[in-house]
Amino acid sequence: MAKRHVLFLCTGNSCRSQIAEALVNARLADAWQAVSAGSRPAGFVHPMALQVLDEIGIRHNGRSKSMDEFRGQPFELVVTVCDDNSEQCPVWLGKGKQVHLGFPNPAAVTGTDQEKLTAFRSVRDGMLDKVIALLEQNAR
Repeated sequence: MAKRHVLFLCTGNSCRSQIAEALVNARLADAWQAVSAGSRPAGFVHPMALQVLDEIGIRHNGRSKSMDEFRGQPFELVVTVCDDNSEQCPVWLGKGKQVHLGFPNPAAVTGTDQEKLTAFRSVRDGMLDKVIALLEQNAR
């Protein structure tokens, strides 16, 4: 069976969309291929995003990408993952069913490194539940 393609979008493509991409490619690789992008890419993947992925055995070699890179490509699903309350989510004008799953931006958390890591872990764990469930529902 051919893999289905999903695009995760947020603003900076340094945290949430990167985590979602890595989770899907690690946990659902038999059915889905994930990529991620941002409307204003930060130009790097946040080190704490990589750290919390590594904690659950996922090595991610992603790079921060612009959504322009994927214009014209077909996706079965396009998922925005930005925070509903404090961000302007990107708008995807291409093909694909569009879904929004809001997650707070862990990079916006201030405080100690431990407090920041807690925020990144919370987003990762929420995505493990919500993103995986969404793709499993849409795999049929």
